[in-house]
Amino acid sequence: MKELNLPSYSFKITGDGDSMMILDQIRRKYVRLTPEEWVRQNFIQYLITEGKYPPGLMGVEVMFKLNRLKRRVDILIHNRQGQPIMIVECKEPDVKIDDKVFDQIVTYNLGMKVPYIVVTNGIDHYACKVDSENNKYEFLMAIPLYEDICQVEGGRQKAEGGRAEG
Repeated sequence: MKELNLPSYSFKITGDGDSMMILDQIRRKYVRLTPEEWVRQNFIQYLITEGKYPPGLMGVEVMFKLNRLKRRVDILIHNRQGQPIMIVECKEPDVKIDDKVFDQIVTYNLGMKVPYIVVTNGIDHYACKVDSENNKYEFLMAIPLYEDICQVEGGRQKAEGGRAEG
């Protein structure tokens, strides 16, 4: 698999050639190792290891309905109250992160209304804080740490300094 712009992690991989499988610790099963899955698994480890995101509050390939159509988000992260707070869209390393990719995750977020979105192809990573009320998003300099996006003050979420590099 292609080297990514992420720290190196170890994985349980089985099979050979086109039938290689990787253990997804979130779904607790082996899944087909595609280039996109390689990015997804590495980014999950990045979030857990560097960003201190609790694995128990992550969902992978989570289905939802948007305009009566079934869609899926690559990674969905919840706060400790069970509310979705971040969606991550993963693409294979050869896919350029462009407006079309951003439009996809922004469209998904119209229904979910999470305060953070992330897009990665394993090489380039973009994180945004979303202002759903004004239909805007602001690019962040780094992927936020879990504790920073989950700080609750007066019932409202608040993001503060300290971010994982990405």
